[in-house]
Amino acid sequence: MTKNTDHMPVNFMKMHGAGNDFVVIDSRNGGPVVSAKLVAAIADRNRGVGFDQLAVIEDGLRLTFYNSDGSTSGACGNATRCIAAREMAMTGVTELALQTDRGALRAVMVDGETWINMGQPQLEWHDVPLAEPLDTLSLPIDGSPAATGMGNPHCTFFVDDAEAIDLASFGHKHEHNPLYPERTNVQVAHVVGPDHLRMRVWERGAGITLASGSSSCATAVAAHRRGLTGRKVRIDLDGGTLVIDWRDDGVWMTGPTAHVFDGVLTAGWLAGL
Repeated sequence: MTKNTDHMPVNFMKMHGAGNDFVVIDSRNGGPVVSAKLVAAIADRNRGVGFDQLAVIEDGLRLTFYNSDGSTSGACGNATRCIAAREMAMTGVTELALQTDRGALRAVMVDGETWINMGQPQLEWHDVPLAEPLDTLSLPIDGSPAATGMGNPHCTFFVDDAEAIDLASFGHKHEHNPLYPERTNVQVAHVVGPDHLRMRVWERGAGITLASGSSSCATAVAAHRRGLTGRKVRIDLDGGTLVIDWRDDGVWMTGPTAHVFDGVLTAGWLAGL
């Protein structure tokens, strides 16, 4: 299949990491071409399948990520972990590299847990990116959030109580802040302990999600830079718990993964797009 207009059935997998859910399409060996229109149709939780992000696996274990609005995403840590866990289970290896816009991400299996190295955080204003030279540790926005790049731009607010924030309005407002020319993911977090955070997340192009891997990495980095936590933290999200460890070689992440089911987008459904 070389064009979606051929209306041939498309196989997919449904996965999630801590409730952050994905549709995964394997386009290796001549799989389907994925368009923004197809992504948006699959994302519809009433008429399609529904997801926070869609991941396409291409030759060379290259991953391309899409948000539910059809826009692309530079990184998706939870989807990367889920795909890595499946690939290692299928091949029997305990280490592999996945190619993304973020670069080559190393995955390792340790005591049954899949860890992903999400790379070093981007801490300079132009790498996040921001629209102008600013201190990324304290932006001139109410609440003085921190800016961090993890393949995606992030804006992290440390608050007294993350549960008390109206995340729908708060996240939408700050996603489109003019200081972020590419829009931004928005996190609200509070400190539970020196190695423990509670976080909620709004993802650009997706809205409120139960978890976000790159957002968790960005929040852990910002918390340590501010002296709120150590370099290794547990982060409790709406959908589960991730562990983030900022090491010398990058920001490592682990947490639950699930391959929920396999499915087929039928020719008839595709013909109706």
